[in-house]
This record gives sequence, C-alpha cells and structure tokens, in this order.
Amino acid sequence: MKKWVLFSAVLIAVAAITFVVSPATSASGPSKREVTFNKDVASILYNNCAECHRPNDIAPMSLLSYKEVRPWARSIKEKVVNREMPPWSPDPAYGQFTNDHRLIQKDVDTIAAWVDQGAKEGNPKDLPKMPEFVVGGWEIGKPDVVLQMAEEHVVKPDDPDQYINFFLPTNFKEDVWVQAAEVHPGNRRVVHHVIAFIQTPQMMAKRVDEAKTKGEKLGKRAAGGSGLFYLDGNLRRVKMDAPVVNNACDQKVAAGGRQPGGNGEGENEGMLLAGFAPGTGNTAYPAGTAKRVPAGSTLMFQMHYSAFRGSLKEAVTDRTSIGLIFAKQPPDKMVLTSAAANIMFKIPAGDGNHEVVACQTVPRDIQVINYMPHMHLRGKDMKYEAIYPDGRHETLLWVPKFSFNWQSVYWLKQPVNIPKGTKLIVTAHFDNSTKNKYNPDPTKDVRWGDPTYDEMMIGWMDITIDNPMKTVKPDAARASGQK
Repeated sequence: MKKWVLFSAVLIAVAAITFVVSPATSASGPSKREVTFNKDVASILYNNCAECHRPNDIAPMSLLSYKEVRPWARSIKEKVVNREMPPWSPDPAYGQFTNDHRLIQKDVDTIAAWVDQGAKEGNPKDLPKMPEFVVGGWEIGKPDVVLQMAEEHVVKPDDPDQYINFFLPTNFKEDVWVQAAEVHPGNRRVVHHVIAFIQTPQMMAKRVDEAKTKGEKLGKRAAGGSGLFYLDGNLRRVKMDAPVVNNACDQKVAAGGRQPGGNGEGENEGMLLAGFAPGTGNTAYPAGTAKRVPAGSTLMFQMHYSAFRGSLKEAVTDRTSIGLIFAKQPPDKMVLTSAAANIMFKIPAGDGNHEVVACQTVPRDIQVINYMPHMHLRGKDMKYEAIYPDGRHETLLWVPKFSFNWQSVYWLKQPVNIPKGTKLIVTAHFDNSTKNKYNPDPTKDVRWGDPTYDEMMIGWMDITIDNPMKTVKPDAARASGQK
C-alpha cells in the first residue's frame, strides 16, 4: 500500500512538472483560445498570400475574404503544415534573405488551430484593413512618377505567345537615381512577364533610324546577327541545328549573359531597370544604392503575353504601368543587373536530368545583393557557385525545386563581396521526361527560345559597384517633371 501511495505521488509530481514546462498545454496558445478568421487568420493571409491569391492574378483562387477562404480551409492547413505554401525554394543552408516567405511556426499553428476549431469567421470588427496593393495601390509606397503604356494591347484566346516591345518616354530632364520600382501588369491573366529596359537617347535614335531604313514598326523584333536565332512570328528561338554547348565553362566563346560589373547592356536592349513575373515582387534597393536612368531615356517594356493555351475564353486587354521612387541624393553604390546564361544548350527528348552550365569571370570587385534563377517548364533546379582567386569554393544559392510559377528574386540580408577574378558558375538541370507533368512535349529536343514550350537558362543577379558619378547631384523630383 505504501509503495502504491509513493508511486502515485511520483506520478502526480511528474504530471505537475510536465504541465508547468510543456508549451503545448499553454492556456494562451492557439489550440486553447478561440481562433477566428477576422482576428487571427486574415492578417497572415494578407501579409503572406495576397500577393498572388487575389482576383485576376496567377493563383487559382483569391484568399482575401472569409467567403473565399472558407471552402479551402482544410487544403490551406495541409499545404501550410507541410510547408508547401507559401512557396519558398532555396536550401536554407546557403544564404539568408530578407524576403523569406516561409511562415513562422506561430502562424502555422494559428492556421491549424483555426481549421481544427471549425474555421470560424469571428467578429467583423476584428478584420484588419486590406493591403493597399490589393486594391490597386503600390507596395513600394506612393511613386514619384508613374509611366504607362500609351494604349491598350488586346490578347485573343487563340493568340500564340507574344513578345512585344512598347516604348515609354520618361521626359527626364536630368539623370535620376531609382531607389524602388514596381511594375503593375494591366491584366495578370495574360501578362506572363515584363522586363523594363532603359533605352538611352542614343539607343533610341539608333532604333528609330533602323526602323525607318527597313520600313518597319519601331520595336519590331529581329533574329539578331549571330545566326543562332530565327523568328517564329515575333518569338526568338535558337535553330535546332545550331552548335550545341551544354557546359559553357568548357569553351572560350561566350554562350550568353551580361558581364557582372562590366558591360551591362544586352543586344540593344539596354540596362534592365525592373521586371515582373509570378513571385518576383517589387524592386526596392537597400539604402545608399540605386539604379541610374540617364536624362532623356525611354523605358522599353518587353512584354510576354500568353493566352495560356486555350484557358482564355474571350479577348482581354492590358495596359501595363511602372511606378518609380527616386533616391533623395546620389547613392554611394550603383546597381547593375548581371546574368550568367547559356543560350546554346540542347535538351534531348526524354532526358530527365539534363545538365546545363554557364560561367562568368568577374572583371572587377562587386557586391551581390540578390539572385533570380530563370528557366521554363522543364527547369528542375539551379545552383550559383563562386570559385575565388585564392581557390576557395563557395555555394551562394541552391534552389533544389525550381517552380516556373513562382520565380522569386532572393534578396540577401547582407551583400556578398565578390573580388575581381572570381569565377561564377551557374548550374541547372532540366526534366524533359514523361515524369514531368508540366512538360509540353517530352518527345522533342529542346533549345533556347522565348515561348514557354522552349527553354531558358539564366542566373540573374543584381550587383553593386562604387558609384562613379557620386559627384552628380540630380534633382530627381524636378527631373521627373512632377514638381
């Protein structure tokens, strides 16, 4: 009897200690208090999901109201608990990023508790304010200037993929420094991506002269003088019989890309200012860094329109715009966009793990501030690596599961210093097999091309260098003509 009493006392003591120290039994935790959509869940969705899950955007459903969210409650819990949503692809072992989309555990627990409790709506007075960008506002804040396409562009249900250039004069009287930029697609259902290039007055003059000489419309795309490409409508595609270079590190002739810290311009495209693709977010540079737009420049919108192969039921229109916020003074660091790319690869039909490599040697000291891997529907993974002049090898970014529908820009918390002479290596793998459910056609060899049924391989990076124009002090507001 004494033994039983002693044993019972021990059990009671252990239970008491467990009750005190176990966080799972905390009376204040989400599993113990009432959790509602309006008070607890809406703010999580607004802050982490609304960027894509809003009307007429890339996500399959909007998640802004209780009425919209309630039918998906159990599915949302499953995706969140399994860490499938919000999407976040980089391996956490390499790099720390300011825009890490992964939910903190508290938010995961809150959503799970809300569903387990019956997914209640709650008091309407508890519902937080809708984010400004959801109702047509700007994530970057009020722009100093907004530039918009001069007219609407019509996309019809049976249209093939289209690459079209639109020109937006800035009318800047002086050089300006862009601190933040945000592209607003006029119709996210058909705008696959937008790239805003800076066309200097000299570049525009050359374009106008060439168009007049050829009797063509300004901005008409050309195959280029390399002999690698042909035009399929207005889509540039690499010829199937063009030379094949799967590993650009093994050859001396460049296979594509933009030199980091060197020549920042493509073939008459100009410097990249900003862009839009599903998951990219806006462009906001760290304090003391900005991109330069020379006086008199024109912005060229390279628009990729897609009717998404029959999913469009009627003709729609688009009129895309861009908002810019100017730095208050010339920055210490000038931002350039670089890219290690390979345009000469060939992916064999049925190959489930085809490797493509791009390389660049850095011509000057730079600091990397973000990465953006880009491939199409067969893209599997991409890795950025650096081999430093002293022989040290470092993995900068590793995206083991690339998603064409979520092409994030990964903004580093701290810039990565890359000294002159460093070799940058970008390695990608492609799945052109029947196991890839997104594969347009596993029976065909695949080359580089504009349409989504072709492929691309680009390791984009924004880098900074010391501002060579630090003494220039443009009055950005006056230059923009806004004040």
